[in-house]
Amino acid sequence: MSKLIFDTHAHYDDKAFDEDREELLERLPAGGIGRVVNVGSTVASCEACLKLAEKYDHVYAAVGVHPSETEELDEERFAKLRQQCLHPKCVAVGEIGLDYYWPEPGADVQKKWFERQLELAREVKKPVIIHSREACKDTLDILRAHAAEEIGGVIHCYSYSAETARDYLKLGFFFGIGGVLTFKNSKKLKETVEMLPMESMILETDCPYLAPVPHRGKRNSSLTLPYVVEAMAQIKGISSEEVRRITWENACRLYRMDA
Repeated sequence: MSKLIFDTHAHYDDKAFDEDREELLERLPAGGIGRVVNVGSTVASCEACLKLAEKYDHVYAAVGVHPSETEELDEERFAKLRQQCLHPKCVAVGEIGLDYYWPEPGADVQKKWFERQLELAREVKKPVIIHSREACKDTLDILRAHAAEEIGGVIHCYSYSAETARDYLKLGFFFGIGGVLTFKNSKKLKETVEMLPMESMILETDCPYLAPVPHRGKRNSSLTLPYVVEAMAQIKGISSEEVRRITWENACRLYRMDA
């Protein structure tokens, strides 16, 4: 399986795929993409993620509410989320975390539901997918307070410094690396990838967002991941095949799946 690529974070339920979703998902395996985890961000999208996972063997789901959407959560919806987490093709709780780039919802609301969803992950014994934007210290503080090293997970679309990455590394977390690695102005991320052991990195697209060069600015899909593989191979001084093999094994460890 090592020649195939594992896209650990995609959003194929996004309206950007409305015109060709089925056709695109069906041709991923022939395009070298062996598995995809489609990640929830709202209560409605979690439902859509599970439906896609039920329809395609190579598609799995993560269920969670993005920090920017946490205002929609209440006890009833949270109970539904707990039920969805028990679906046999749900492999993680996410994406959850903190996003201070936007003023709404307030930090207190975000923190409350981040903590609740972390504990939900512990309860259902699934790893977490962490979204953290301009909220580095609070994210780390909450992960430490909740002994997140016992839960396990990934820092999705890692955007902080190489130095900070060491703190997340101590928690045993993986790092989601995508198209940003190919950008000319991604010095921080390149330094982080150089510092991190290969065993702690996984590949992701966050599609339809963050397409790599030479597709930057266009709709992204799992089929662009070879560009990220190439960039990582260059930085780490290993072959593309090695990058594919190691990141595949890492993703299977993260999501507790057979390789």
